[in-house]
Amino acid sequence: MNENRQHMEDNNVRIDKWLWAARFFKTRSMATDAIDRGRVRIDGEPVKPSRNVKVNDKLLIDNGSDRWEVIVAAISDKRGPAPVARTLYFETDESIAKRENDKTARRLFPEPSLDIKGRPTKRDRRAITRIVDE
Repeated sequence: MNENRQHMEDNNVRIDKWLWAARFFKTRSMATDAIDRGRVRIDGEPVKPSRNVKVNDKLLIDNGSDRWEVIVAAISDKRGPAPVARTLYFETDESIAKRENDKTARRLFPEPSLDIKGRPTKRDRRAITRIVDE
């Protein structure tokens, strides 16, 4: 009976804990914040951090820098090495293609504001004025 109970407890893993174990977020609190902000969805529906994850659930995950569409392959509440964490899910082909396109776009067309370091200097302001006046 204890074996069956242990097996059932293994299947009852909260989504915030699973996201942390699968290494989508560095901490559980970051995973909880993302869920609360609606950046994690199961089958297109927003969820709460206490929702249990099931095998074959389709998750949409946005951690701020990347977006994944994954299908849960295994349940775990233990955070292990990255190669083990990758066995917990399968990423969809569309998600892989989209992430590759986004990576290429970021490399070819970097965000212009990344070059700006704080407040413009007097020289920068004069250069901006020259561009605007032309």
